[in-house]
Amino acid sequence: MTSFATPRGVKRVYWRPPGVSRRVLVLIAMVAVAALALVEKFPVRRQQRWHDEKLAAARLALDAFKAIKAEKQKRNIAFDPEGDPHQTGMIGTSLTPVTSNTGYLSAKRASINPNFAAIVVEMLKRAGVEKGDLVAIGTSGSFPAMNVAAFAAVQTLGLETISIASASASEWGANDVNFLWIDMERALVDQQVFGFRSVAASKGGIDDRAVGMSKEGRALLDAAIERNNLEKIDPKTMVESVEQRMRIYDEKAAGRPIKAYVNVGGGAASVGTQVGKKQFKPGLNLEPPRGAGLMDSVMLRFAERGVPVVHITSLARLAKQHGLSENGDGGIPRVGEGNVYVKAEYNRWLAFGGIICILAAMLAFIRLDVGMRILRIAPRRKEAPQPQQMV
Repeated sequence: MTSFATPRGVKRVYWRPPGVSRRVLVLIAMVAVAALALVEKFPVRRQQRWHDEKLAAARLALDAFKAIKAEKQKRNIAFDPEGDPHQTGMIGTSLTPVTSNTGYLSAKRASINPNFAAIVVEMLKRAGVEKGDLVAIGTSGSFPAMNVAAFAAVQTLGLETISIASASASEWGANDVNFLWIDMERALVDQQVFGFRSVAASKGGIDDRAVGMSKEGRALLDAAIERNNLEKIDPKTMVESVEQRMRIYDEKAAGRPIKAYVNVGGGAASVGTQVGKKQFKPGLNLEPPRGAGLMDSVMLRFAERGVPVVHITSLARLAKQHGLSENGDGGIPRVGEGNVYVKAEYNRWLAFGGIICILAAMLAFIRLDVGMRILRIAPRRKEAPQPQQMV
């Protein structure tokens, strides 16, 4: 770079070569690649928000699993060797008189993970709920382990709850005629694991009224609702089922705002059949779905009121997002597993240092022409473009 002396008050004119040497660009690129490699190679494990609440909820869920297993043993209810080889007590059998629909055994096994309670804690906290707030829950007998996860999360966070259940269950769910999900709820309260249970229940199944189930099966469901002293939801249509559920939630709320709605599984009235179930994304929904032809459901009614909806479905997807096991072949996982508690993240200081190094290299090799001196770049030929003027 060349400069010329000038009289006082006149700006100096500097001349620099037009363009940057290819070797300089390669060197800067190497610095950038090295910085990226260091950031990728040395991540830090960072504790996630609400860590203590998540651990407490998962431990409570595990206690509930153990209590249900003990109650089954007390009642001499056999564990299905095919469906529940680890004897967790959270899986039923294939077909019983109160089985509402087909089910996937792999999903039922994957659900038996106490760490799902930590995921529910995170979603509720992201929804903005605080201790003492009122939340509504819709449970299904098809996924008793996920019902436990939801109950454990709301109790750990100190929330008040209004829960409505579907009594029947799909294959491998809580489908023992003498020990349905609503029976499990009562047992968990009696054993002081949870401090609340559902206030009402429907038969569940197709159209939320056990369409296609035998007369015996429907009678058994009615008997279970009665022995648990629950308000009976007995609609003639799906719309009527949604209306009855919303009426119960509003009456029990007694004017208090419901701050979140938690749906577990695919209860027809709660999600609006299989079509409605897919209109909400798995996990936290802060806004109602968009588009025409939305299926009426409890979830949609709450969402249209501006109430956040926690949609617990597509368990494999939720498990993958939070670093949990996507199958239950190994039995009940340990409490504390998954990136919902601790996650590997980029080291921010290392990334900041890498950016500083890249900027320093650009300044040194381009602005200050250090590269020309270090790399001993030969002078340009006469036919090269004229130097560019800089003031």
